[in-house]
Order: sequence, then C-alpha cells, then structure tokens
Amino acid sequence: QVQLVESGGGLVQAGGSLRLSCAASGRTFSSYAMAWFRQAPGKEREFVAAVTYTGISTDYADSVKGRFTISRNNAKNTVFLQMNSLKPEDTAVYHCAAGPRYSRRENEYRYWGRGTQVTVSS
Repeated sequence: QVQLVESGGGLVQAGGSLRLSCAASGRTFSSYAMAWFRQAPGKEREFVAAVTYTGISTDYADSVKGRFTISRNNAKNTVFLQMNSLKPEDTAVYHCAAGPRYSRRENEYRYWGRGTQVTVSS
C-alpha cells in the first residue's frame, strides 16, 4: 500500500515557476514508477510526466516538454515536478500516481494522490 500527498500548488503569473512535491508513504516507493497527471475544469485528466523507479528515464507530454522536469528522491520517498514558463493553459489540479509500470496510461497506475491546485494567471 502506498499513500501519496501532493503539495506546492498555488497561484502564479504566466511565465512563473512552481515546484510540486509528492510525498509517499510505504517501504515499496522505490519499486514503483511515478507520474504526474492533471485535470482542468471541464476536461478529462491527462498525462503530464513520468519517471521510472530508478529515476533514469523520463517521459513528458508534448505540451510540457522543455518546460517541466520530473525527478525523484527514493531516499526521501518523494517525487517532484518542476514547472517553468507556466502558461494559463497549465491551470489544473495536479495528481501524482504510483504504479508497477512506467507508462502514460492512467490505468497503469495503482495509487493516486488527491491533487494540488495550480492556477496560472495571464
């Protein structure tokens, strides 16, 4: 069992930066792939970024590539999402997720956090 708690969201102006954190409980954190998804009002949840359990490989949605960076610290059971050059269209609730397989697909992830709100003003 893994419990995930996100933090670091907030209100920021376009062009600004935020760093999201996801703290995980459980001794098996380092064996899971981790990902960030987001859901904007009235839209379906979408993939943002993923990282393998080792932290060596990463994957990004085209919409955030070059602006966002996913990383993890297995010693501290934490995964991060550094978000730079934020745009109003990045406004959403951001969820972290853990699963046995490194993937862009939601159904590959077994555990989910409740999310943190990111709002980017123009």
